Amino acid sequence: MTTILGLSGSLRRASFNAGLLRAAQELAPEGVSITIGSIADVPLYDGDAEAADGTPPAVAELNRQLAGADGLLLVSPEYNNGIPGVFKNAIDWMSRGEGGKNFRGKPVAVTGASPGNFGTAHAQSHWLPVLRTLGAKQWHEGRLLVSRAGDMCDAEGNLTDDKTRQRLADFIAGFAASL
Repeated sequence: MTTILGLSGSLRRASFNAGLLRAAQELAPEGVSITIGSIADVPLYDGDAEAADGTPPAVAELNRQLAGADGLLLVSPEYNNGIPGVFKNAIDWMSRGEGGKNFRGKPVAVTGASPGNFGTAHAQSHWLPVLRTLGAKQWHEGRLLVSRAGDMCDAEGNLTDDKTRQRLADFIAGFAASL
């Protein structure tokens, strides 16, 4: 069984990106399991708190999930043409100390959904230097930008558009086949 850890970079209850991740989990091909991790309880990074208390439990759990996964799927919103702060903060925490080794050589795919016309093109590009610095192996054979997500999702953020669901299924199958 191929295991992928999926993380949504949005904390919003009806997030398009959390909905995209749930759809990815549902549409994963046979033999592929997507575990959905959560960044919701990751505190803001504080070196003093880390020195005093060590790794927060939410970060330790994400690191455990990442260590056991064959690949990582980042489902990233785009805020002000870039990576959401809460998402970058979670990855920064995860990369501290021994957690950094979990990223080295780990295949990573990035996708995202946006209510705007350009999907999450800028945010996806902004992940490149972060993943390069972590030593991750970014998957470039596929790209999925979900634009006008409000027209493709229901009130809970669930992806309902059949064409986009098929594109997502193809994206996940391509990433999984590369692992």
